[in-house]
Amino acid sequence: MITLDQVRKRAEADAKTYGYYLTPQPDLLQMFIEGLKTNEDRYGYASCPCRLATGNFEVDRDIICPCDYRDPDVAQYGTCYCRLYVNKAVFESQNLPEVPERRPIEKQERAYGAAAAKTAPTQEKTETSTTAQPQKTEVKKKLWYCKQCGYVVYREDPPYICPICKAKKEFFAEITAGVLFKG
Repeated sequence: MITLDQVRKRAEADAKTYGYYLTPQPDLLQMFIEGLKTNEDRYGYASCPCRLATGNFEVDRDIICPCDYRDPDVAQYGTCYCRLYVNKAVFESQNLPEVPERRPIEKQERAYGAAAAKTAPTQEKTETSTTAQPQKTEVKKKLWYCKQCGYVVYREDPPYICPICKAKKEFFAEITAGVLFKG
């Protein structure tokens, strides 16, 4: 099991690598570190402590901390959605702005559908019962490459920004491949 100290050191190292800081509010920081540890103990990966995870790595891939949305959030608002990572100006002012959710609604719905399926009591279906069917959490992965630097990734959607060159999602193209048999 990972310790709180290890989680904190990993977050600090990641923040330093990208020129960020961790939130300046000690109580909030402790809550985030504990949330990351809890999620890592629960799922085997540190999903964002501010979003609902499904426990399915492929479905949650975009919200594994640091999430796909962190860098564009910090660039635009000075902090990420959950406010764990902040830029220097926000760190010094200690004013944590509100950040709107960037995660696509389809991914949010899939996470909430999976959570509802796990917690919903079993009900017998009757003609008058309108039990909502849980949404499928199947992920159809594709190969994507960054047209700017050539980074290749195999996942459902391209990352929000390229982790190598910071190109936007729009710079990614799907790689399609086929097999040609010569006889």
